[in-house]
Amino acid sequence: MNFLTSKTLNNGVEMPRLGFGVFQSGGDTKQAALWALEAGYRHIDTAKAYHNEDAVGEAIKESGIDRKELFITTKLWNQDMRDHTQRENIEKSLEYLQTDYLDLLLIHWPVAGVYKESWKIMEEFYKEGKIRAIGVSNFQIHHLDDLLQDAEVVPAVNQIECHPYLTQKQLFDYCDQKGIAVEAWSPLGGSKGTGSVLSDPVVNEIAGRYGKSAAQLIIRWHLQRDTIVIPKSVHKDRIFANGDVFDFEISQKDMEAVTALNQDRRFGADPDNFNF
Repeated sequence: MNFLTSKTLNNGVEMPRLGFGVFQSGGDTKQAALWALEAGYRHIDTAKAYHNEDAVGEAIKESGIDRKELFITTKLWNQDMRDHTQRENIEKSLEYLQTDYLDLLLIHWPVAGVYKESWKIMEEFYKEGKIRAIGVSNFQIHHLDDLLQDAEVVPAVNQIECHPYLTQKQLFDYCDQKGIAVEAWSPLGGSKGTGSVLSDPVVNEIAGRYGKSAAQLIIRWHLQRDTIVIPKSVHKDRIFANGDVFDFEISQKDMEAVTALNQDRRFGADPDNFNF
């Protein structure tokens, strides 16, 4: 694997840089995952809160692909941490996904008062070999500083909202210093429409010069920023197109032009102000 197709995590585990997200895929999840696997994706990102771990598990089984070739991520949900039922729900995720191990388990959100407890439990599963890597999602610098005060295992990944309108440079730099890989959710910056990254004239002008779509340009931008990226779609043509990003390279000038679009704008919840 070259540097654009695989990221070596801080514990030596190889993680595909391009993954397939299934947030809000609903009843289309199984078919979408099957199309993704057909297209060559080998990294699928799901979560307890998406209510589709079972559909992902069914798709994996039906695909016939050797489990060792796949990288499966799921996440520990907020209420399960508040209820102190982390162990039971990690085991349920394994059951739904029809696997005896996870490649990556993330704390979904930094729920105050319980994420450090949850991390200790995840460390136990990691040491037992039931999880190949553990990480966090939506953690800001102050959350990571707090977690690292007591953590025995440094998070392998921090999955955060990231796109050209929210480049997160300070958090990127912090994670790089700590050896934590950054993974982007909502990597395309919301649905296409007025005000979205996919409709941005600069993005579309640059994409046109490379003979690529806006989505393909943005995905490639993430990859060249050393980011793991998990675009989501339930449409076969888009799933295949989103994976067709390894046959061109964005120039440094164009990379800087896309990065300069930053507005510190979130399309999702603020990690310091969420209530779910």
